[in-house]
Amino acid sequence: MEIIEKITKRTARIGIIGLGYVGLPLVREFVRAGFPVTGFDIDPQKVKLLREGKTYIKHIPAETIAEMNRTKRFTPTADFSKLKNMESLLICVPTPLNQYREPDLTYVFETAKTIAKYLRKNQLIVLESTTYPGTTDDDMRKILEGSGLRAGRDFFLAYSPEREDPGNQDFSTAGIPKVVGGYTANCLKVAKALYDTVVTTVPVGSTRVAEAAKLFENIFRSVNIALVNELKMLFDRMGIDVWEVIRTASTKPFGFMPFYPGPGLGGHCIPIDPFYLTWKARQYDFNTRFIELAGEINTFMPYYVVGRIIDALNAGGKGIKGSRILIVGLAYKKDVDDVRESPSLKLIELLTEKGAVVDYNDPHVPKTHRMRRYDFKMSSVPLTPQNLRKYDCVVISTNHSSYDYKAIVRHSRLIVDTRNATEGIKSPKIFTA
Repeated sequence: MEIIEKITKRTARIGIIGLGYVGLPLVREFVRAGFPVTGFDIDPQKVKLLREGKTYIKHIPAETIAEMNRTKRFTPTADFSKLKNMESLLICVPTPLNQYREPDLTYVFETAKTIAKYLRKNQLIVLESTTYPGTTDDDMRKILEGSGLRAGRDFFLAYSPEREDPGNQDFSTAGIPKVVGGYTANCLKVAKALYDTVVTTVPVGSTRVAEAAKLFENIFRSVNIALVNELKMLFDRMGIDVWEVIRTASTKPFGFMPFYPGPGLGGHCIPIDPFYLTWKARQYDFNTRFIELAGEINTFMPYYVVGRIIDALNAGGKGIKGSRILIVGLAYKKDVDDVRESPSLKLIELLTEKGAVVDYNDPHVPKTHRMRRYDFKMSSVPLTPQNLRKYDCVVISTNHSSYDYKAIVRHSRLIVDTRNATEGIKSPKIFTA
């Protein structure tokens, strides 16, 4: 096939739609592999920064962007009419939930409609965004075929879920095996040929299997995190240290995998993906009880943490209303600048509703930005001894490696630790949550 010949010769032009935490690492890998890559995004500010060799994602340094620009193989743009010039189009747009915890595929469908305007024969279209089984074959295919072209005959259609883990030093995009499913056997052949140039591929029998596998990966984590969160709340009542329990159970060399409790779920996958399957399951008259129960427990965790903060303040004769509280760590996990679905945001909302005066510190997030649900307009306060002493309670919500936890404990009046960050530090000021 002509498109495979172009892929082999590295002359196939690749368009990556959505230049966020998924799309930008893909750009990097395909540029490194020698392909001409055009990055599409509706945000002109992102395009401007990339053209200037700057970055907006911590684990993709500016030096990487500048190097891609020097190769002359990377072109960021907001001009979607250039879609027609590409041999391959990879869709990496958000798939959030709406206010009713139902899938919101607006970005995917709008992107598909835009592609349909410029779709031509022999193009490869791949969806990477997490979604429910059937999105690629049914929903997106119908939109694309509104162009008059037919999937599997005139153009190639595939699904290959992203497996990004921002901040993970052990696994980068190129080192994580990539699942690929095609609408037809030829669709799979073309998609596999493309991804084989940058990563080890795991071909599967259909796009639905690939879509379901992505959901299963994150549902597995969600259910197990919910289990350990529930056990944490139980063990707290029983006076048992859940962290010591986990360490002890981890000494078993088989049949056990450690998961860790926290103030709630964050990131672009685990808090969201399971609900894509629960929603789809209803169309088959099936109740996903494990998934929904896990969602209830994990969603409850910020409320549990607020309860522990209230208990800690009460122990010192202080009420929550009017108390000054510092949230230490705004990102959803350690050592990243990603605040999507971060439980810290929910904590700020809940504490503020109860009358507390809330600030935050995060070395990776100097300012908050407008999000789908939150628009706090806050800036990170310096983590100085003088500042720490001003707060009635300091809540460790994200355990960044750069924090000096001994100093935080030493200079704070009261600590509520949700991440076991103060392990080994003996102080009556420390409450766990």
